Amino acid sequence: MGNKQFKAESKRLLELMINSIYTNKEIFLRELISNASDAIDKLYYRSLTDKKLKINKEDLKIRIDLDKEERLLTITDNGCGMTEEELDKNLGTIAKSGSLNFKEENEKKKDIDIIGQFGVGFYSAFMVSDLVTVESKSVDSDKAYCWKSKGVSGYSIEPCEKEEVGTKITLHIKEDSEEEKYSQFLESYTIQEIIKRYSDYIRYPIQMEVEHSHKKEGTENEYEQVKEIETINSMTPIWKKNKKKITEEEYESFYTEKFHDYEKPLKVIHTAVEGQYKYNSLLYIPSHLPYDYYTKEYEKGLQLYANGVLIMEKCEDLLPDYFGFVKGLVDSEDLSLNISREMLQHDRQLRVIARNIENKIKSELENLLKNDRDKYEQFFKNFGLQLKYGTYDNYGMNKDKLKDLLLFYSSTEKKLVTLKEYVERMKENQKVIYYACGETVDKIDLLPQVEVLKDKGYEILYLTDHVDEFVFQVLMNYEEKTFQNICSDNLDLDSETEKEELKKANEENKEMFEAMKEAIKDEVQDIRFTHRLKNHPVCLSSEGAISVEMEKTLNAMPNNQGIKAQTVLEINEKHEITKKLKELYKEDKEKLKKYTKVLYAQARLIEGLAVENPTEISNLVCEIMAK
Repeated sequence: MGNKQFKAESKRLLELMINSIYTNKEIFLRELISNASDAIDKLYYRSLTDKKLKINKEDLKIRIDLDKEERLLTITDNGCGMTEEELDKNLGTIAKSGSLNFKEENEKKKDIDIIGQFGVGFYSAFMVSDLVTVESKSVDSDKAYCWKSKGVSGYSIEPCEKEEVGTKITLHIKEDSEEEKYSQFLESYTIQEIIKRYSDYIRYPIQMEVEHSHKKEGTENEYEQVKEIETINSMTPIWKKNKKKITEEEYESFYTEKFHDYEKPLKVIHTAVEGQYKYNSLLYIPSHLPYDYYTKEYEKGLQLYANGVLIMEKCEDLLPDYFGFVKGLVDSEDLSLNISREMLQHDRQLRVIARNIENKIKSELENLLKNDRDKYEQFFKNFGLQLKYGTYDNYGMNKDKLKDLLLFYSSTEKKLVTLKEYVERMKENQKVIYYACGETVDKIDLLPQVEVLKDKGYEILYLTDHVDEFVFQVLMNYEEKTFQNICSDNLDLDSETEKEELKKANEENKEMFEAMKEAIKDEVQDIRFTHRLKNHPVCLSSEGAISVEMEKTLNAMPNNQGIKAQTVLEINEKHEITKKLKELYKEDKEKLKKYTKVLYAQARLIEGLAVENPTEISNLVCEIMAK
């Protein structure tokens, strides 16, 4: 047939391949093995109906040979082979693939499925090779032909000698450059590693000659190098096996080896889905937080396989961010793939699979919460923060999916509880879900406002994560119960009579409060008496949407905008200090100001806020103590 030119679009793709649009050039081997597997599939399928074809399934295999000196890598299959015309059509033009046409013709037959488009994946060979030779003998022909190309300059097809039916592809591996060490593709261990990573589950044996050290017979310490033919791939994916026949140890060892974790997983989720879209998935919830989980370096995503061939190491689209901790894989039989399977078309099938996976993870977590509380709490301590971010993120778009998976520490139960459990225990007349914020459970427990609520028998949720209060703001309510920060100024625990008494006391002492405010300038919005404190003299409450804890969180962020909570200094009207303040207002207004500064500093310390002028406060305390 002589020299021929590539079609224009094929030439363009080839130029891209030679100049490499991919950084992971090793995928060329996956593509060529996948094509070899397709060719064997076609032959085996034909043999099921064509009685003249005597095929023994056990004989079907793919062979890889390396020649370091000549820089040759050879992939041989005993599949259906190609005629002269098919070589020209399949290797000269993109997407005019025999396997693609074959798949369309047999769409309704479930016996077999063919992956990919032969012509497209084949071009990836030019990423690592400067001469590609394809010798092929078709099952439908007595003659064999050789296709040769150095790249964009074109290709030739000539008759050749080949006894066996099938295809042999020989790549002359490029010389090393400063950027690329192509010689790695002539190393046996590298090729074995690539096969195990990408093609472990190809259903036919992929065989290589592997060198091993063996002790010489009759000697103690003498060894000789022996070459043996070995099958490199396992051929049966664990996720396609019957769940009942897989042991816990098998699941765990697959996880630790495949996902490089030194600890066994907390939970395994293995599903086989039939129906409109058919796929298998094997998902793992880790038992600990990955060290880089909250860094830019962490990449979420599941491995994506097309019928046993790895096409994407981390498919982000299969997991929502709030389940980004899940590791695992999905294997689908007929995903729509484009160029070299490197980029996945965002088709409907992928979206449906992603939605199913999200629902499956959610239901498995709900089951864990219901049936194995200790294990769920272990999970939540690791990944609860991620669920909280998911609830708060995107203006609470996913809050209804996640709200029942959240846990918060309870003042009465002394452990983590769900919002549902809190609401079920609420007092008959209770209208709101009470919560308090702080750095630790112990610190919150010491807040003055906590004491009186606990005294009245109310359960309080202690929020110790900086995102917690934002989560409650986004949720707005749970089963029609709103959330109430016990440190906000609108906490309402008084009877009508008590409210009237307090209002009267505040009005009567209005001028005293004005005098006190002068001492601390614009630090607080207001100073007033309160009934919300039992034994404590003073507290700081917040007015409006931004609480003291939220102020701390917002100002710890990189884009600190100096946001301040609007605070109120509240003084316990029934405490001894009230009598003292009233006396000082009448007799010594300067001393009243000093007391005010000390009380305000106390209130800030209780809230975990810094005192701006510690030296002044220390001196004032000593001065008061000395008198």
